Amino acid sequence: MSADLVVRPAGRHALLVELPDAERTGAFHAELLRRRAAGTLAPVAEIVPGARTVLLDGVPDPAALAGQLTAWDVPLTPPAAGEVVTVPVVYDGPDLAEVAALWGVPEDEVAARHASYSYRVAFCGFAPGFGYLTGLPEELHVPRRATPRTRVPVGAVALAGPYSAVYPRATPGGWQIIGTMPDPTPLWDPSRERAALLSPGTRVRFAQETAR
Repeated sequence: MSADLVVRPAGRHALLVELPDAERTGAFHAELLRRRAAGTLAPVAEIVPGARTVLLDGVPDPAALAGQLTAWDVPLTPPAAGEVVTVPVVYDGPDLAEVAALWGVPEDEVAARHASYSYRVAFCGFAPGFGYLTGLPEELHVPRRATPRTRVPVGAVALAGPYSAVYPRATPGGWQIIGTMPDPTPLWDPSRERAALLSPGTRVRFAQETAR
């Protein structure tokens, strides 16, 4: 992977690692977390992944770390380890029929397929606690809505491009809503030790439930 990444300074004590796609970014982020947990990563205060970048902040010696990063041989597939968060979903979203048409399947098959995959939080953005989940195969990627909604309810489970997501609060949004959490667990709570329930690197499974 070393030939696929570019490491740039991002301040006196920060580095920005640029990668060619989301898959390689996820693998590189997973490797950083693995090495930090094992105590083999140089001191880094923060590791912040993006769609195709990883920011390393609080680095005492950026030049030395940059040389190490470019020499790493990182497996493309992130290890299937770490915490798993199960998200219950009632697949009753207003865009379920549109997604079913795009996938070429009946509506109930959308639920079965979506819940059959394992997901991983690639990065967070848009709103506090909003995790971008990778894991859908390419043939199931769907476009955003042509006209965004002025309000998407908290706990909405939605798709856009290669990502799945759960809305942590009511906001405007243009993703395709396929379901809702029946009893939304707070995805963002600053009073918790880890404010974001779905933080980068967390694995996620969706569990289909019936309406109550």
